Amino acid sequence: MRRTVKEFREAKGKRLVYLTAYDYPTARLAEAAGVDAILVGDSLGMVVLGYPSTVPVSLEEMLHHTKAARRGAPDTFLVADLPYLSYATLDRALSAAERLLKEGGADAVKLEGGEEVAEIVRGLTRAGVPVLGHVGLTPQTASQLGGYKLQGKRPEEAERILKGAMALEEAGAYGVVLEMVPALLAKEITGRLSIHTVGIGAGPYTDAQVLVFHDVVGLYGEFKPRFVKRYLEAGKLIQEALVQYAKEVREGVFPGPEHSF
Repeated sequence: MRRTVKEFREAKGKRLVYLTAYDYPTARLAEAAGVDAILVGDSLGMVVLGYPSTVPVSLEEMLHHTKAARRGAPDTFLVADLPYLSYATLDRALSAAERLLKEGGADAVKLEGGEEVAEIVRGLTRAGVPVLGHVGLTPQTASQLGGYKLQGKRPEEAERILKGAMALEEAGAYGVVLEMVPALLAKEITGRLSIHTVGIGAGPYTDAQVLVFHDVVGLYGEFKPRFVKRYLEAGKLIQEALVQYAKEVREGVFPGPEHSF
């Protein structure tokens, strides 16, 4: 049965599992595995669409993939990312969230930023939109943070991330993603918040963990962050199968009598 926002609000210390999925087959596999929540992340821009970053991803692309993931996982809590600049104003944020929830079937939306987006989060939650926050490394604005690297090593950075997470809670977010921050900082933030934290590259002390599906199963080889654990090298296995298929076609082995009518 699909979890509720209330359950996630009360999920402190429950070790919940989030996983990204971007289409029908991967969402179906995630639901069958029993994950607690699926994130249709704008990381699809890199691992599915081949963009160099998450910035080019459009609302229409997010909507397309959210619909597909919902069809694959009808009984799992589904969070959809608000793409870059779709929440630059409250009106734009409300319009984007409306489409992702009404048309896409998402249960909640996620946006990046701390104190600077707190008023947007407040407006969304007042309108009844469940919001998952995201602080630390924020991929949509990674270039402003010096690239894809650990955030919060310096005291002033750590303070900014902590204040951002607290501002998101105060604004009504039901949870906060902590990406690529030191484990002890994630532990402190998790202890300070009453809402649950979701770690990615943030150590073992958060209330939940999330990873990108393609990283977990080895379908995206261009970049492997240190915090990723590969549970399968599916990309290599698939490539081997395709090489064998091509070989058999060229040698006249496939199709054989058993594949013919």
